Amino acid sequence: MNAPEILYEDNHVIAVNKPAGMLVQGDKTGDTCVLEQVKAYLKVRDSKPGNVFLGLPHRLDRPTSGVLILAKTSKALSRLAASFRDRDVSKIYWAVVESPPENTKGELTDWLKKDGRTNTSRRVKAETSGAKEARLRYRLLGASERYWLIEVELLTGRHHQIRVQLSAMGCVIKGDLKYGAKRSNRNGGIHLHARYLETAHPTGAERLKVTAATPDDPVWNAMGDL
Repeated sequence: MNAPEILYEDNHVIAVNKPAGMLVQGDKTGDTCVLEQVKAYLKVRDSKPGNVFLGLPHRLDRPTSGVLILAKTSKALSRLAASFRDRDVSKIYWAVVESPPENTKGELTDWLKKDGRTNTSRRVKAETSGAKEARLRYRLLGASERYWLIEVELLTGRHHQIRVQLSAMGCVIKGDLKYGAKRSNRNGGIHLHARYLETAHPTGAERLKVTAATPDDPVWNAMGDL
């Protein structure tokens, strides 16, 4: 039984490198999801007779690749969920964009509102009902002949935040048709990658620090060894 690349594992936590285009959790489409795939893998590998417990303390959008942390015990799930809720988490993303940013680094602050009908978010005025503040820092890491690589540090965790804010800055993420990309990617994913995640370990003294390699495709590979 195959599973996404395992980045870290102990008795309480397993972290995987989620492929772009794969669901984190099952939905009405019935498509393969990371949660069930890892459960099935652990059941076979560890010869578990009953159901395998695996909890989701956080999520990644289906088109996004990268670090996804799963809880193997209920204690780990409740403590990790609290860390994410209390923002005791450092999140670094890499994005391949179609145009270069005007400045090589900066901080963006916007107010975003989610539209549940279209599963999108948009920038609105601060006083708009339902608006939430969205903040991130970014810096330009490098470029290939056709694309640019931006590193993003999330300061808040809003729906589609990076995708909306970079698009509004004129830096549409490759493959992200929903926010202005010229064309889609073959696998239904986008070139947004959860590169690094750090948070309190649910049972240990040392912090949990996980880094995920970028997907093996020509566009990511053209960025070189960064």
